[in-house]
Amino acid sequence: MVRILSGSIFLALVIAGVYAGIYGVYALVVILAGLAMWEFLGLSEGMGSRAPAWLLFPLGAFFAFSGTVLKHFDVNLVLSLTLVGGLAAFLVVPGRRQGLGRWAMGLAGALYIGMPFNYYLLLYTSKPSGFVWTLFTILAVVANDAAGLLVGSRIGRHPFFATISPHKTVEGAVAGVLASVIVMFIGVSLIVGVPPVYGILIGALVGVSALVGDLVESQMKRIAEVKDSSHLIPGHGGVLDRLDSILFPPILVYFAATMLHLIH
Repeated sequence: MVRILSGSIFLALVIAGVYAGIYGVYALVVILAGLAMWEFLGLSEGMGSRAPAWLLFPLGAFFAFSGTVLKHFDVNLVLSLTLVGGLAAFLVVPGRRQGLGRWAMGLAGALYIGMPFNYYLLLYTSKPSGFVWTLFTILAVVANDAAGLLVGSRIGRHPFFATISPHKTVEGAVAGVLASVIVMFIGVSLIVGVPPVYGILIGALVGVSALVGDLVESQMKRIAEVKDSSHLIPGHGGVLDRLDSILFPPILVYFAATMLHLIH
């Protein structure tokens, strides 16, 4: 019951932020990305190289808003400064013996958390129906998680990446992808009017990428030897534990929709 209640409240807050308009979405990005990066700091230490906060947070914020609020800043310049300035800093700051590993972990964490939020913002501000695309991408991931858990726990028999996530099953994974296909089909084909084959294709991309995102974060926790990224959400663990599945889908949805000329 605690898990259901806290998960429902978390989802309601996310949807409320999406409905609140662009500034509500900006606030969501700042809060969720900030908490996720804070949790990543702890995970990174467990994985062997603690990400430097002075690199992770500013760079993660830049990536998150690089396509919208900060779109006039040159990405190549920022990455070049990260390369030269970031590595040079480890000549003098504490922990310089682990400098390269810590720098790489900071860059990886900023990309891992910041870029997905960038594509959610790009998707939200797209025309036409950016709001619907964003909302149903999130709902398709939620459906993926719910169907995977329900089917996997009831009829799942065949392990799926058991060394990373022991409770995952092939049956649950297939059910999750199918659930994402159905939700995206409803959202972008029946509501927006996208050709059905495109709705099915994009739904499959959401389902598969959500599954991969879940496994990636599970692997990080395995390496760090922790069960959850934190204990911020009762019954669920941390914010990153709830965001793992939704990080990769917006990237694929945005590129697929733009290449198919469904949004601009």
